[in-house]
Amino acid sequence: MRRPRRPPCSLLWAASSCTPWTRKRPCVIPSTPVTAYNRDSFDTTRQRLVLLIGDPEGPLLPYQAEFLVCSHDVEEVLPSTPASRFLTALGGLWQPGELQLLNITSALDRGGRVPLPIEGRKEGVYIKVGSTSPFSTCLKMVASPDSHARCAQGQPPLLSCYDTLAPHFRVDWCNVSLVDKSVPEPADEVPTPGDGILEHDPFFCPPTEATDRDFLTDALVTLLVPLLVALLLTALLAYIMCCRREGQLKRDLATSDIQMVHHCTIRGNTEELRQMASSREVPRPLSTLPMFNVRTGERLPPQVDSAQVPLILDQH
Repeated sequence: MRRPRRPPCSLLWAASSCTPWTRKRPCVIPSTPVTAYNRDSFDTTRQRLVLLIGDPEGPLLPYQAEFLVCSHDVEEVLPSTPASRFLTALGGLWQPGELQLLNITSALDRGGRVPLPIEGRKEGVYIKVGSTSPFSTCLKMVASPDSHARCAQGQPPLLSCYDTLAPHFRVDWCNVSLVDKSVPEPADEVPTPGDGILEHDPFFCPPTEATDRDFLTDALVTLLVPLLVALLLTALLAYIMCCRREGQLKRDLATSDIQMVHHCTIRGNTEELRQMASSREVPRPLSTLPMFNVRTGERLPPQVDSAQVPLILDQH
């Protein structure tokens, strides 16, 4: 159930709509405790509310119409006075016959949006009315496919009669639905259960018995063929890596003598230079030596050797 939040001095209405599961059976709401308190005196009272909603009494109304009233909220139509005024105004469009109120649903329960807090904006309410008299020509024209096509293009629908609901009730004529239950719907055919035996079909001849098969050969082929392929690939790879590999002797024999001498000379000179570099004593570079003593502040004299003179001399 939903309780609209209204000013404190207004009446309190609790509205609810039936779900698709409860529309086909009586709706019984168990006892619900309701607690209320006074904000001024802080008096609190509690009562237990039991609602029993059963099937409607009276004759069935085969002709039902639902209107979207955009100028009212659900609690403004629930009292008897506005509801009677709506039925009286609707009687000018739906004649003759007595109209009865069937259902009142808030537009918020049908997917509508909460209106902006601006003066004159309402939530909207769906009012469902039924009657034993057929629909008038005016209502049929409003719900015709031509009117729906005009509404889809943003144009007003076809209304051949005077709108007796205005200005008290602002109805969205593009959202009017008519339901005709005067013609009973054909009952669904209940399938009759058969005996479970299929009829004779001359084109279907299932085998009477299946012969025994030996799957040992299939299993051996499935296992041995991949294994033999793997062994063959392994042997081929081993032959390529071991027997077809070029050794150093074969490579040297395929190389010319002049190229071999040149290669050996370069290799020998490289080894000799490496040994000389590792055995000689070379003084440390000046870039790694301190230019003055940290403790005494004495500057070291420059070296006489020109090879050891720093690139940037000390400036005085």
